[in-house]
Amino acid sequence: MANPVYNTVGRRKESVARIFMKPGKGNIFINGRPFKDYICRESLAIVVTQPLDLTDQRESYDISVNVKGGGLSGQAGAIRLGIARALNDVSTDFRPALKDAGFLTRDAREVERKKYGQPGARKKFQFSKR
Repeated sequence: MANPVYNTVGRRKESVARIFMKPGKGNIFINGRPFKDYICRESLAIVVTQPLDLTDQRESYDISVNVKGGGLSGQAGAIRLGIARALNDVSTDFRPALKDAGFLTRDAREVERKKYGQPGARKKFQFSKR
């Protein structure tokens, strides 16, 4: 194999990100758009690139991402998990650093459902004694 393509999936909240990573110059495209155009908040841009910065692979791979569902925050978390999994596939030497930073762990927190007789998941209607 001359140029392998690493294909992984990352999930967070309702978002699902499919990652296609191959050796290149460090270009990142999300849903066909440049990375900085899609992720408009700087804090989320940092979240997405954390695994690459940790392993010093920022300029080594071209990454194409298909992401759907949820909001920008969930999508950024899903992309981070997918990139970390792809880097883990590239070399097992990256695994200890990625694992210590918590990038290989899927964040299992989901939105709690709304219950009947309440305006939200936990909130209750105002109680009246009389």
